[in-house]
Amino acid sequence: MQLFGDQHIRHRHALQLAVDKSGYGKTQLSEGRAWGVAVHESFSSVVAYVVEASVADGQPKLHRVTAGVHCNLAINPLTVEAQVQGAAIMGLSMCLAGSAITLKDGVVEQSNFSDYTVARITDVPEFDIHIVPSAEPPTGMGEPGLPPLAPAFANAIARLTGKPLRQLPFNLA
Repeated sequence: MQLFGDQHIRHRHALQLAVDKSGYGKTQLSEGRAWGVAVHESFSSVVAYVVEASVADGQPKLHRVTAGVHCNLAINPLTVEAQVQGAAIMGLSMCLAGSAITLKDGVVEQSNFSDYTVARITDVPEFDIHIVPSAEPPTGMGEPGLPPLAPAFANAIARLTGKPLRQLPFNLA
């Protein structure tokens, strides 16, 4: 919040909503779990995530995702929730082992999802999506939920391991 200063009021509102609803700073997490936070804007919408994660047997695990979304007037809040959940699952997929995009002779080796590991139901965390109330004209909601998931997850894992993650998929070795 301090990084925003007095600017980026919509970012501040989305982040504050996610923080308030997640319990960040007020709730003590179980031992071996940590919070991670990230905020992103695209298509004039802001998505802030507060996530809860752990590491078990050398593998990162995402347990809970609380989102604060500022997309101005949400015409259909259930659609906004679905968009954020789907985008977050795709963001999570980029973090998991087996999800690397590789090149051979300048050509991408993964031609479709049969060649790329997408998060399975056992990987999917609990979601809690909240929309900042607004009467301003609606903004875009297709993609904004994807970019902040990996950074929020990486921040939580870095708190647990003491090592920042600098690549996707995550490599804790």
